[in-house]
Amino acid sequence: MTQAVWAGTLLLFLVSLGPLVLGAVFIRERQVGVVVKKFGTRSLPPGRLIALAGEAGYQADTLPPGLHFGFFRWQYKIIKLPVTVVPQGEIALVVAADGAAIPAERILGKVAACDNFQNGREFLVNGGEKGRQMGILTAGTYRINHALFTVITASNATDHGMSPEQLTLHRVEPDMVGIVTTLDGRPIEAGEIAGPVIAEHENFQNGQAFLDGGGRRGLQEQILLSGTWNLNPWFVQVEQVPMVQMPIGYVGVVISYVGQAHVDVSGLEFKHGDLVNQGHKGVWVTPLYPGKHPLNARVMKVELVPTTNIVLNWATRTEAHHYDEKLQSITVRSKDGFAFNLDVAQIIHVGALDAPKVISRVGSMQNLVDHVLQPIVGNYFRNSAQD
Repeated sequence: MTQAVWAGTLLLFLVSLGPLVLGAVFIRERQVGVVVKKFGTRSLPPGRLIALAGEAGYQADTLPPGLHFGFFRWQYKIIKLPVTVVPQGEIALVVAADGAAIPAERILGKVAACDNFQNGREFLVNGGEKGRQMGILTAGTYRINHALFTVITASNATDHGMSPEQLTLHRVEPDMVGIVTTLDGRPIEAGEIAGPVIAEHENFQNGQAFLDGGGRRGLQEQILLSGTWNLNPWFVQVEQVPMVQMPIGYVGVVISYVGQAHVDVSGLEFKHGDLVNQGHKGVWVTPLYPGKHPLNARVMKVELVPTTNIVLNWATRTEAHHYDEKLQSITVRSKDGFAFNLDVAQIIHVGALDAPKVISRVGSMQNLVDHVLQPIVGNYFRNSAQD
């Protein structure tokens, strides 16, 4: 028999009997091998599912592509599964079947260093927590131990009570802002209506950094601008609203209910109100000029103030701005007791830099007309008529 024949026979023998004699296992390039140890000298501790020290059961370590020896069939079962693929434009959520318990004050497992859930041993050793995970998988290919992790993608979202749209990148459209509500974190402090701005969490894409920085659960002061974001739907909900638009001929006075502590900057001469710098609670001293402004309309109110001349009629007619729709002809009584109606028209003008003072003092332009100008003008003409 020739040498080539002998070599072929030996190769055929190894291929056919290798798995039995040598415990050989071959994992293809697009596969991951999940190892199950059928029996061992030790049992898993109570409450544990994944073995770290060679106990019987599912093993934390998986088999990468290649030829592996020592996994005899009488002791091990190798489950060959395809790699996990997250397509472009999508994300994947992860649920861990083993790990520490999530603390009662949180709803998502903390991010533990584990190479994007590809290293189950590191996940467990570094304190990974059982249940829904804060960390997500972005577009790419991953070798995941499916005995430890359940991966939810757009393709199997309905099997886990979710819609495929929840597993796509979140897009905030142009000329819109995203109002953010977080579902995990510390409670919002008493007296506040939204969580403060937290630094370095990449626009809520790094949920763990948000929590580590003291992020609060609930409505957030910070907004998302136009763009595409990798957001965990278990952690963040986003509502899109239009930007605040200031038309020409108007300025906007911002009344903020969140921000830094109220510090009056109006000066001693302004005695009937107070103003604050931008970013503080209260009426901002600087108005918004014509254009589009990305503001959080859930925690701020913007009062429109016209900066052009306004005609107010104390008569039956009403101007297009409708500020004078509650005004009526002034009934006056002359010195000799004769009563008659008097139609009056008045032109007013509010300067852009004076607009915050007006809003701080009376609350709105309508209040200025109804509660300031109406009694002043009416009383002036009544007194003049009697003289």
